[in-house]
Order: sequence, then C-alpha cells, then structure tokens
Amino acid sequence: MRASKVIAAAIAHSLAVADSRVTLPQLRVLVMIEDRGRLNLSAVAQALGVNASNASRTCDRLVNHGLLNREEDPQDRRNVVLTVTRDGARVVSSMMTQRRTILEQVVSRMSVEDQRALTDGMDAFVEAAEQMSEDGVLLSDGDGHLMRWLG
Repeated sequence: MRASKVIAAAIAHSLAVADSRVTLPQLRVLVMIEDRGRLNLSAVAQALGVNASNASRTCDRLVNHGLLNREEDPQDRRNVVLTVTRDGARVVSSMMTQRRTILEQVVSRMSVEDQRALTDGMDAFVEAAEQMSEDGVLLSDGDGHLMRWLG
C-alpha cells in the first residue's frame, strides 16, 4: 500500500499540472484516443462505461477547447470519428512526462539489482491484473472492468 501511495501521488501531481480546461473525465477521453487512435463516440462511451449522451457532452467540450477533432469517417460517412488535436496531444504528453519524471526520479535512487527486480515484479503484476480482468475476476466494477481505466 505504501508503494501505491507513491504512485498515486505521482498521478495526482501530473493531473494537477494538466491543462486547467480539462476535467478528469475529459482527460480520460484524451488519453484513450491518444493511445488507441481514431475512435467513434460509441467506442468512447463503451470504454468509459457511460451512455452515449454523457460521452458526447464530454467530447463536445474537448472539441470546443480545441483538444479533440470530430470528423466524418472516410470509410463510412454516417460514422463520426474523434481524434486528438495537436493541443490535445500536448496536454496528454505534458501529463505523462510529469508522471514519468517523478517515477524515474524515485527509481533512479534504487540499485540496478532492485530496479531489475521491480521491473520483473511490475510486469508480473500487470499480467496478473490483465488476466483477472479478462476472466472478470475481482477487477469487475459491475458494469465492465476496472482495467478499462488504463486506456
């Protein structure tokens, strides 16, 4: 639990320095689209575990702030796709850089041997969490899986 508090502090700090125009739900959308690429509104709503109207309002605000583009899908003009703008990518990059910097500073104080052990342990931890999420065990939040928060 002590380690999770350090990681949570790094995340909280990175959120605090994120663009003040962006709420946490909006930031989740930016990170998801930055990570996965072009998505339609249905995919965003499903990934967030919200209804389409909530996802649409969140995306509308991001479009209005110039952080997200909404355009017709060239393969299917009935479908609208969302992409991150240059400014939106800058917000995500700034936040992730803050997280990475903090975590790198902490890890740099560890011995090389401890760094390797941490890497191996964290890889195993993530693999176990992914498997549990796929199996619907423990990480289920009743409406999906908590692992959806990762992207």
